[in-house]
Amino acid sequence: MLLEDQHPHNKSIMVAVLGAPNVGKSSLVNVLLGTDLSVVTNKPQTTRNKFHCVLTVDRTEIVLVDTPGLHKSSQEFNKRLNEQAREGTEGADLNLLLIDISRDVLTQFVEFKENIDLELGPTWVVYTKADKVENAEKLPLAEVTEKAKEILPSIEKWFLISNKEGTNIHELTGAICDRAEPGPHLYPNGDISNKNQRFFVTEYIREQAFELLKDEVPYEVAVVIDEYKEVKSKTDPESFESHISASILVNRPSQRAIVIGSSGSMIKEIGIRSRKKIEVMTGGPVHLNLHVKVSPKWFKNNFVLEEIGLPRAKDSARVWRKK
Repeated sequence: MLLEDQHPHNKSIMVAVLGAPNVGKSSLVNVLLGTDLSVVTNKPQTTRNKFHCVLTVDRTEIVLVDTPGLHKSSQEFNKRLNEQAREGTEGADLNLLLIDISRDVLTQFVEFKENIDLELGPTWVVYTKADKVENAEKLPLAEVTEKAKEILPSIEKWFLISNKEGTNIHELTGAICDRAEPGPHLYPNGDISNKNQRFFVTEYIREQAFELLKDEVPYEVAVVIDEYKEVKSKTDPESFESHISASILVNRPSQRAIVIGSSGSMIKEIGIRSRKKIEVMTGGPVHLNLHVKVSPKWFKNNFVLEEIGLPRAKDSARVWRKK
């Protein structure tokens, strides 16, 4: 039954965005939303938490569930990432499985089937990175998809897109809207995510750290909020400004030196870039204070993992350490 305060023609659909690391899941979410909500870098495994991103087209609400990339690993941290991806399918009306056509396609289907380790509901295959393959539209994707159905019987149809060039994005959006069923909107008040601003602050700081640091450092970096408060502006009593203190956690003292940089140059640049994105989100001035802390093997520390939104997976180790 529709809620009394919602339009009787409202439709809604929840769509899980799935795939291996670095296939373009967060990029697709951002393209569909028309804004940079999900963090995107050129490094795999940038996304660490599942979360809702909300797009409304006319009377149709599309709730996109951005998820971490599924991959094989026995490490505690990666177990929790995979669990986040699997949980992203819970309650989904439709799954979008992203496949990178610049790599071996059928192998990706096999690996995904092994890593997801559960039966999926209706699934659409979205072949990504069409801009990286010459004459991508001439590839025998219909035949490949038929073979893929032997691996994943839940596959219903396929699309070829390019997040970079916007190829076939409107066709995909239209098909999702057509698939939506009549029902109330889950986010009727204009919210675009189920996560709060604190979450996105940590994401934007980590995004800039990923972009600026050397290859070996970002994957051993986490961000936690120490303090977040909004205070009235001294110059304009009608407006507010955000005062944020955050810690960048690293695994080793040598990494702390890299993140700080010569005379504090690196941490300063991370702060400058992060603050710009945070100010766009909050719509007001932001005072950002960043610290770098050494937290040995934080990616095995259940306290830290819980704090950054990664609860225990079904096969997690029962190891607790002090922060």
